[in-house]
Amino acid sequence: MPQYRYQARHPSGQIRAGVLTADSATTAAAILRKQGHHLLQLVPVQTSSTQWASKVKALNYSSGPSQKDVLDFTTQLAVMIRAGINLRAALDGIADQVTNPKFRKILFSIKMDIESGKQFSGAIVKYPKLFGPLYVNMVRASEMSGAFATMLDRIAGYIAQQLETRKMVIGASIYPGIIATMAIGVTVFLLTFVLPRFADVFAGKESILPWPTLFLMGLSDWMVHNWWMLLLGMILVIGGFLGFIKTDVGRYWWDKTKLQIPLFKRMFRALYVSRSLHTMGELLNAGVPMLDTIAITGDITGNLLYKKMWRRVYAAVKQGKKIQTQLNRSKLLPVSVIQMVAAGEESGRLGEVLEEVSVFYAKALRDAIKTVTGMIEPIMIIIMGSIVGFIAMAIILPIFKMSSLVQG
Repeated sequence: MPQYRYQARHPSGQIRAGVLTADSATTAAAILRKQGHHLLQLVPVQTSSTQWASKVKALNYSSGPSQKDVLDFTTQLAVMIRAGINLRAALDGIADQVTNPKFRKILFSIKMDIESGKQFSGAIVKYPKLFGPLYVNMVRASEMSGAFATMLDRIAGYIAQQLETRKMVIGASIYPGIIATMAIGVTVFLLTFVLPRFADVFAGKESILPWPTLFLMGLSDWMVHNWWMLLLGMILVIGGFLGFIKTDVGRYWWDKTKLQIPLFKRMFRALYVSRSLHTMGELLNAGVPMLDTIAITGDITGNLLYKKMWRRVYAAVKQGKKIQTQLNRSKLLPVSVIQMVAAGEESGRLGEVLEEVSVFYAKALRDAIKTVTGMIEPIMIIIMGSIVGFIAMAIILPIFKMSSLVQG
C-alpha cells in the first residue's frame, strides 16, 4: 500500500509532519481531516526502487517537457486539489516528483508566481508551448466558476484524447513509409548486387537481349558507378521538400494536398473536423466566450485551410452573424455537421451538441485510420511484387532466349 508524507496544522496550532499509509492521496487527506488537521502538504513517498528508476530516467532524459508530462501533471494536480491540498503545496509536491529538470524548473517558477499573488492561469500563460490557449482559457474560466479540480479533469481528458489521436495518425503515416523504404531497399539491392552478377553472362549479346533487360542493365550500371549522385539527389529532394513545407506557401500547398490525396483525404478530414469540434465543445462547456473559443479553435486545428475558415467565422460572429452563416460557404465541413451546429445555436446547447458530434467523428477517424492501414498493405505488396517480377523477368527472358538459340 502506498505511503504519503504529510505536513498539517493541528487544531492547537502546531505544525505536524509524518508518513501515512493509505490507498490513495484522497483517502490520506480524508483521514487527516477526520483527525482535525488542516492539510498543508501531501506527497507520495518513493520506495528505493522507484527512486533508482527515477534517477536513471532523469539521467537519460535530456529533452524538454512534452505534452505527456503536461498530462501527468494535470492529472496529479486535479487529484491533489480534490483531496483538499492547496495549490502551492500541490505544485511543490508534484515538482519534487518530476524527473524532467526543465519541467521541474517551470513548475517551481509557476509556484513562485502564485506565491507573489498571480492566479494559476496568469502563471502558466508564460509557457505557451506547454500550456496552450485552450489550457489557459479553460483554467481561467474555472477560476471564475470555482470548479478548478473538475476543469483540470476535463483538460486532462482533452489532452489524453489529442495525444491518442496524434499517436494513431502518426502510426498510420509511418506504416506506409516503412513499407516504401523496404520496397526501395529491395529494388536497390537487386539493381546494385544481383543484376551486376549477370553482366558478364550477357556481355556481347546485347543484340538479342529484350528491352527490359537492356533498360535494367543500363540502370544498374549507372547506379553502381554513380551511387553518390543518387544518394545526393535523394537528400536534396527530401531536404528541399521539408524546407518547402515550412514556408507559408509550402505549408498551404501541403495542407491542401493532404485533403486531396485519394487514400488519405478521408483520414485527414476526419482528423481536422474531430479536433475542431472537440476543441470548440470543450471551450464552450467550460464557459469561455464565443469569440475566444472560435479563435482558439482555428489555431489548434493544425491545417491552414481550416484555420482560415474559422477566422472567417470569427469575423462573421464579431459582426453579429451566426456561425452557420459562414460555415455554409465552406466545403471543409460536412453539411450534416453544419446543420447540427445550426441546431445547437438555435437551442442554446451548442457546446453539448459539439461534444456529441466530436465523439462521432473521433470514431470516424479511428475507422478511417483502420481503412488506410488495411489498404496500404495489399497495395504495397502489389507494387513490390510488380517491381521484383519485372526484374526477374528481365533476367530470365534472355536466359531462355539464349538457351533456345543454342539448341537451334
